[in-house]
Amino acid sequence: MHPYHYRFRSRWLLPAPPRRVYAVLARPEEYPLWWPQVRAARTAPDGRSGSARIRSVLPYDLRVTIREMPGPSRGPGPDGVGVLRAAVGGDIRGELGWRLSPWGAGTLAEFEQRVEVVTLPLRLMSLPGRPLLRLNHRLMMRAGERALRAALTRAEDGAPGPGEAV
Repeated sequence: MHPYHYRFRSRWLLPAPPRRVYAVLARPEEYPLWWPQVRAARTAPDGRSGSARIRSVLPYDLRVTIREMPGPSRGPGPDGVGVLRAAVGGDIRGELGWRLSPWGAGTLAEFEQRVEVVTLPLRLMSLPGRPLLRLNHRLMMRAGERALRAALTRAEDGAPGPGEAV
């Protein structure tokens, strides 16, 4: 694998049905409401693209653009499976996606990201710091899973969940 290329995978078990999880993950502009490492996000007027600023443990703000990929994204069907796919640009370039499947009374959310580091500061960090960048991503994903699980559980208890009015 090229030193500037990364492939990340995560699996989250969430306490809500796929339709509810899809509704939250399909609104990236609301990620800062529940995911602390997503510091800012906005959706463009076209509703199919946007941008975000992300920071995990390392002292570096990752700036990305996100564009829904034509075709493959779809909400959960009769089998409960849903897919979200997006192209990523900015400091990194590539693709990311979620695959949601029923798992008992909840959802198995599988995340996959294939990207190339584009900007010079990240390229310089990629060579000696590859293990740190991978750890940084793993910590961010772990925090996101905990935060979304907590938000979905609060919603089950009657408190507003992600994307719901307070």
